[in-house]
Amino acid sequence: MAPNEIAQKLLLQGAQNAWDMLSEEQSQKHITTGSGDLNGILGGGIHCKEVTEIGGVPGIGKTQLGIQLAINVQIPVDYGGLGGKAIYIDTEGSFMVERVYQIAEGCISDIMEYFPCHHDKSSSGQENLQPESFLAGIYYFRICSYTEQIAVINYLEKFLGEHKDVRIVIIDSVTFHFRQDFDDLALRTRVLCGLSLKLMKLSKSYNLAVSFTNRLDIDAETVIRGGLVL
Repeated sequence: MAPNEIAQKLLLQGAQNAWDMLSEEQSQKHITTGSGDLNGILGGGIHCKEVTEIGGVPGIGKTQLGIQLAINVQIPVDYGGLGGKAIYIDTEGSFMVERVYQIAEGCISDIMEYFPCHHDKSSSGQENLQPESFLAGIYYFRICSYTEQIAVINYLEKFLGEHKDVRIVIIDSVTFHFRQDFDDLALRTRVLCGLSLKLMKLSKSYNLAVSFTNRLDIDAETVIRGGLVL
């Protein structure tokens, strides 16, 4: 599409005033991280229509947080959650289904503790308060190369159109295969930035959260561009 056609399309869509933007932002739903302190830092949790990067050195717990988000997004609306499902894109093979089951059990235990009266009186959503239901609500993709990662992210729009109950996309981790198999830094940066823009567009179009982990072991060969550690 030519630049003038893009400009015309934007003008036809109309401008949005800043007050409406702020009101929309404040009304956006979020997904709890399971940590009160972290929720406070993030303004309530991981927000829909936004892309959140979780960075840190190896072993700090990025994958555990990703799994926690995949569980927490499924907390029923009656218990303060979104009642949605998750897409989990695993590039490193660190997704452990046994650990997912344990986190699901912990989430259910917390719900029973914080909403005991509500749980006793309301039958809505109770049938979903089983670890098996939480595991069934995670669409898992195992990625073994950067080409597969590009293909899956490009496929997401079609998948999300068919699964409108998805409320979070998690990528763990976003740069793993690019760091292993991509020697051309300039091309790698362009590809990753393109994928990031696509994820941002999907988050807004489908009203969902996107969260990706990123390994931050800075060394002489590490380059930081566009918020991604390459």
